[in-house]
Amino acid sequence: MNIHINQRAFDLPDAATVTDALAAFGAKPPFSVALNGQFVARGEHGTKTLAESDRLDVVSPVAGG
Repeated sequence: MNIHINQRAFDLPDAATVTDALAAFGAKPPFSVALNGQFVARGEHGTKTLAESDRLDVVSPVAGG
């Protein structure tokens, strides 16, 4: 199936989870994840399955001042 992570296209197997997508993307903690604009709690990453054309946003905190 095709999904987008931070506006980049990825091809993942059917029934892939958020965890699978994060591994394909190479995400390194800390980060927050939104699936189609809805926050996904870390505890749900392994059980939340994805569907064709889903959009994941992976956001890392930025420090500064």
